Amino acid sequence: MVPVVTLSRRVVRTIFAASLMSILLPACKAQDQPQTSTPTSTQDAGTSTDLFIMLGSDFVRPGLLPKANYDIGIGHTFGFLKKDPIGDEITFAYTYEDAGPGFWHSDFGSHTESVGIMKNFGLPKTKRVSAFTWVQVGISSFTGNTHVQNHFYNGDSLGAVIHFTDHHSIWIQETFNKIVTAPWYTTTSIGYTRSW
Repeated sequence: MVPVVTLSRRVVRTIFAASLMSILLPACKAQDQPQTSTPTSTQDAGTSTDLFIMLGSDFVRPGLLPKANYDIGIGHTFGFLKKDPIGDEITFAYTYEDAGPGFWHSDFGSHTESVGIMKNFGLPKTKRVSAFTWVQVGISSFTGNTHVQNHFYNGDSLGAVIHFTDHHSIWIQETFNKIVTAPWYTTTSIGYTRSW
């Protein structure tokens, strides 16, 4: 049996490697292109990479008990998936949620590594605001007890993106979360995204 710490390190390394590849691959392809100026850009082709940092609060059911929720991740949008009804952006994320007494942090925590697919879509009559759906699956590790407990995680989100520029935006989302052995809960989050 593989120790949980080793498993978590492997997951983090895999996410880091995949993120690095999604960042470097477009740059490597750009080096092979002839150096002529054309109006086509990665944004025109429909691809982008998003680095997001989100802060929020869980509202655990039953009782609406608030708990801190911190999320960091990276996603890459693929232009050829723009018409796919399921999604056009693959994401990797790490989430920390306080699972003990109090709000901000305790020895009892839930650490989730997840992979997801996001569908971005425009809203009528505006280019400043768009919307998205996001389905994630992963492993949640509960810490603070004598043994770390790993459980399957599923999160379904609906959100809006406020675009300030092509590279800076704010995400606002509501997520329905379910971990097999825990009550379901929702998370309300707001975060900053840097895109390139």
